[in-house]
Amino acid sequence: MSKKKGSGLIGEFKKFIMRGNVMDMAVGVIVGGAFTAIVTSLNQDILTPLLGIFGGTDFSNLTVTLGSHEGAPVLAYGNFITAVINFLITAFVIFILIKVMNVISDKLSHKPEEPAAPTTKVCPYCRSTIAMEAVRCPHCTSQLDESK
Repeated sequence: MSKKKGSGLIGEFKKFIMRGNVMDMAVGVIVGGAFTAIVTSLNQDILTPLLGIFGGTDFSNLTVTLGSHEGAPVLAYGNFITAVINFLITAFVIFILIKVMNVISDKLSHKPEEPAAPTTKVCPYCRSTIAMEAVRCPHCTSQLDESK
């Protein structure tokens, strides 16, 4: 039994990879990685030293040694605090960016509403307002042309 070219597991995988949403996700991951590097630098190079001035300490130096011997493990909880601050800053910046993008998108896509279709028309004989579906004027009883 021969299979068609492009069918089977490899063909399905190729079809999955070439979908637009998978490619969009890949681009998002790459841009997200670059963005994370920027936010990490903002945190480590600017905010953490500023917080260190007010708190008297740099979070990255906070550690606890578990034990007294030479090879005792060290918990670098200051790095964890820095990672939490990084996460909060990243989440906040992304929140602000999405909020700004939504406002811009709303302003750009805000189209004026189209007026509703008329429900009345004017009788060409007596100039009275009548229902759009009327074929005879109720005021002058004239037979109305369908095209008017």
